[in-house]
Amino acid sequence: MVAGNELKEMVKEKYTEIAVASDRNSCCGSGKGSGYEILKDEYSKLKGYVKEADLKLGCGVPTELAGIKSGDTIVDLGSGAGNDVFIARTIVGEQGKVIGLDFTEEMLKKAARNNKKLGYTNIEFKLGEIENMPLEDEMTDVVISNCVLNLVPDKKKAFSEIFRILKPGGHFCISDIVLKGFMNEEFKKSASLYAGCISGALDQAEYINIIKEAGFKNIEINRIQSTPLPDSLLEEHLNSEEIRSFKNNVKGMFSITVSGEK
Repeated sequence: MVAGNELKEMVKEKYTEIAVASDRNSCCGSGKGSGYEILKDEYSKLKGYVKEADLKLGCGVPTELAGIKSGDTIVDLGSGAGNDVFIARTIVGEQGKVIGLDFTEEMLKKAARNNKKLGYTNIEFKLGEIENMPLEDEMTDVVISNCVLNLVPDKKKAFSEIFRILKPGGHFCISDIVLKGFMNEEFKKSASLYAGCISGALDQAEYINIIKEAGFKNIEINRIQSTPLPDSLLEEHLNSEEIRSFKNNVKGMFSITVSGEK
């Protein structure tokens, strides 16, 4: 597996490229071999949708299932250009607050430009890593994230941080990519596929167990959808024997939206 710091820098470079270009349309990554369109959830009909903030990087619509209420404080992890932040803002209203956290400066700049046009005063975009959030303990009601936790090398630390910043009784709702089975070592070593939310995917049972170990209760998979990998993508990175091994080991790849309470 590529080292954690190297992965972070690679992901940061990839998402900086996407933010600058703003014309890519692959889920969780862009460019040949780095990702593929996983879901085609229609955001444009949602209240608060901002076209310039939708870079087609998600694998779900966590705001629909997050139980957000008027007046809530929300934290969106890996907020990108602000897509989910602006939709959450329409739910929490004037009395609530939405904080978008991202570690890519170009994404934050794009999000800030989008917010300037909207004129919201209760939205904040912060620079920081999910594994070490620059946020106070027990400061938020709800944490959301859309196809981003997959990109974090230390998922145990990430969910520990989510638990830390949630108020007692607070909850998270996260869309992410998981497997049923185990990834080939050859696939895990591909940095470009990591940026594409593929080679960093965990077995679903392991993913849920990490959430449990972080201390969450009432964990529920609210939505699951199969996202099969096309053979053409496998053929770009694996030989025929490795493809057979992959298909034997990985029984399915899925987009899930999962929630849990503190």
